[in-house]
Amino acid sequence: MSSFGVQITTVAIPLIAALMLDASPLEMGILSAVEFLPFLLISMFVGVWVDRKPKRPMMIVSDIIRAVVLLGIPIGIFIDALTMATLYVIAAIVGINTVIFEIAHTSYLPTVVKNDELVEGNSKLEFSSSSATVVGQSIGGVLIQVFSAPLSILFNIGTYLLSAMYLAFIKKQEEPIEVPEGTKQDMWAEIREGATFVFQNNVLRAILFGTVIFNLFTYVIEPIFILYITRTLELTPVYIGLIFSMSGVGALLGALIAEPIADKLGVGKTLVCSLVLAGLVSLIIPVATLLPTVPAVILIMAMYMIDAAMVIVYNINQRSLRQSITPPTLQGRMNACMRTFGWGVIPIGAVLGGWLGGFIGTTPTLIVGAIGLMCSSIFIIFSSVHNISKLSELDVT
Repeated sequence: MSSFGVQITTVAIPLIAALMLDASPLEMGILSAVEFLPFLLISMFVGVWVDRKPKRPMMIVSDIIRAVVLLGIPIGIFIDALTMATLYVIAAIVGINTVIFEIAHTSYLPTVVKNDELVEGNSKLEFSSSSATVVGQSIGGVLIQVFSAPLSILFNIGTYLLSAMYLAFIKKQEEPIEVPEGTKQDMWAEIREGATFVFQNNVLRAILFGTVIFNLFTYVIEPIFILYITRTLELTPVYIGLIFSMSGVGALLGALIAEPIADKLGVGKTLVCSLVLAGLVSLIIPVATLLPTVPAVILIMAMYMIDAAMVIVYNINQRSLRQSITPPTLQGRMNACMRTFGWGVIPIGAVLGGWLGGFIGTTPTLIVGAIGLMCSSIFIIFSSVHNISKLSELDVT
């Protein structure tokens, strides 16, 4: 429900800014930034907070706050008082609470399932999230078309409230957070403790470096890919829509096959194979220039689906592995550290991709990006991670 709500917000808020407030390109850019910046600016602090407090109440409160704050949009439009400044504030508060929800949600799963159930649990969560992405944005567009963007926000509010209600129904109680008597809580010291745990743990360090490199080169490809299919291949919007729809299909497929693949190959080898395969299929993209339009589109659609599936297979298994070896008192900070560094390279990758596209050309940049994706697996190959078979065999260290 929460993920579904996020997807409606993703469509509705920019449309309200563009269509009802006549936002300029700069204002649209600022709106995107205030939604994204909380992930970079506060994740580490949120991680400390998540490790100190019970996680389920935190998630419930985050859902309720997002619902209440979003109510300001239809009210502001009704009384003719909504401005871009107000929309920035609403987007920022929603973004902050989304960070809190996401880190608490990732850290909460190990408290309600066993180690050997983590891959299955993450697969189901990823399946629901992928379904929300595919269905949520589509239905979000329909809701906006039928009811208008402000009224569609009311559906969004309803999904957040339903999410809070479902979370309230969970019966299993969290273990109390034990703080040794006389211990003085220091935010910065706890952030350092979380980061130190990640960087000194061979498994977590390898996953972090591999993920950072993968995300960096993913966003080297991302902006250039748009130019490639619109200018080099000169595809029409219909074909472009078909290509991007495969990302959602691949995500759903990845959520379904992540556990069976890990059972067959082992978790470590699954991580390596998923990264390598994602890079290999990305190398297919330039081949499309040699084909007629329809076969080229089919080829890229297949590539896009396989790539998305492998990303989800990787994410489910690496997230489960991280959760299985991290003590409960460090789950929040571990997840926050991974998110901060993993997402922090995204703007760098986008700028690097744009610069390379102008310097060496679109197609060579796509090839560089694909090779970079494959190279991300090196950090896992040359660590103990690739020998890990089953999570049930691991102890929390």
